[in-house]
Amino acid sequence: AAAAAGTATLGEVRGSSTLKAAMIGCGSRGTHDVRDFLCSSDGIELVALVDMFQDRIDAAQQNLTDPKYFGDRWEKGKGKVKVTKDTQFLGFDGYKKALAMDIDLVFLLTPPGFRPEHLRAAVEAGKHVFMEKPAAVDSVGIRSVLESAEMAKEKGLSIVAGMQQRRMPHYIEIMRRVADGQIGEIRYLNTAWHWDNAFWHFEDRKPEWTDMEWQLRCWPYFTWLSGDHYVEQHVHNMDVMLWAMGGPPEECLGRGGRQSRTEPKFGNIFDHFAVDYTFENGVRLASGASQILGATGSIYERIIGATGEVMLDRSGGEITGKNAYKFTGETHDGGEAQFADLVKAIRTNEPINEVERCAQATMTNIMGRMSAYTGRALSWKFALHGSKEDLRPEKYAMGELPVRPVAIPGKTKLV
Repeated sequence: AAAAAGTATLGEVRGSSTLKAAMIGCGSRGTHDVRDFLCSSDGIELVALVDMFQDRIDAAQQNLTDPKYFGDRWEKGKGKVKVTKDTQFLGFDGYKKALAMDIDLVFLLTPPGFRPEHLRAAVEAGKHVFMEKPAAVDSVGIRSVLESAEMAKEKGLSIVAGMQQRRMPHYIEIMRRVADGQIGEIRYLNTAWHWDNAFWHFEDRKPEWTDMEWQLRCWPYFTWLSGDHYVEQHVHNMDVMLWAMGGPPEECLGRGGRQSRTEPKFGNIFDHFAVDYTFENGVRLASGASQILGATGSIYERIIGATGEVMLDRSGGEITGKNAYKFTGETHDGGEAQFADLVKAIRTNEPINEVERCAQATMTNIMGRMSAYTGRALSWKFALHGSKEDLRPEKYAMGELPVRPVAIPGKTKLV
């Protein structure tokens, strides 16, 4: 509901001086985000593209200048891409070259393993930021992004995080009713992202690819880059659970494994998780996630109160019980709205900063993954403040990078 109060209409953000943006990370999801940005407001331009691979840059530029990619939104998005060969940057340090440009805003769209470093650099350079979820992949990274968030507040910079459900009309309305007490005191929560898919962003390794290139091109399958699908994907659902509860859990115990996606080509992530969380007031949350081809899919958020129950997903939501309600209004995916809010915040000099809530949801998932990988119960205090887990490789270089072993609960050490 709080997100709704700050949502800008498109009319409010049209006009004013031109805002120039750079796109750091040119994958398919990031290109989708930038398309929504270009359609959200007038007076905006994309002036730089950054990626590790030229084919990804070429694909992003092609799509963002193609009427077919925009469909019926082409009139809102056309003519706003001003990228030249001189403003296409490759390599691990390409983002530094984009940040050195005369730009207002950066999109941090790389695999989340790079998010803490890129966010810190963007804030130090004085740029406003849109960052995709999740906020990081480990405890060290989360602490870093929280520090960057405080630095951004001091500088008056805006940071919007890619948690679109916060701006979907049916989520806003249902969660407003929960906050108003229309299901009574929350007693139990349950959420899941079970996906009938095993080949998301997967490519068979080519002989000429180094270890690093293979891992970057297939980043969801490597924990140091994605955090595992429990972190990278399920964070959306977890954000809704924390929205309902008003903050993170106190402890968790997780289980998980790798039974269907066992071949080395699938990296070192698990294919299923089940994690139980307990909040300070004793409320329990049951969380499950899987990526198993051929299995039944199920993606939802469920909130059980003393007098009613909420069921939500991306398509709609309803309350059953004493104050029964079903959302019947128009809804949308929240994409354009998040960028309209960001542009308005920049132009009105009324900064918004969504890092903490994104970081809390991400840390909740990281905590669950750590527990599932090790088989150990964890406290929030240890996971956020005590853990020294830092999944980054010793160096970023296009060469050898052995894949870390798949975690074995009960044997993998808690760091």
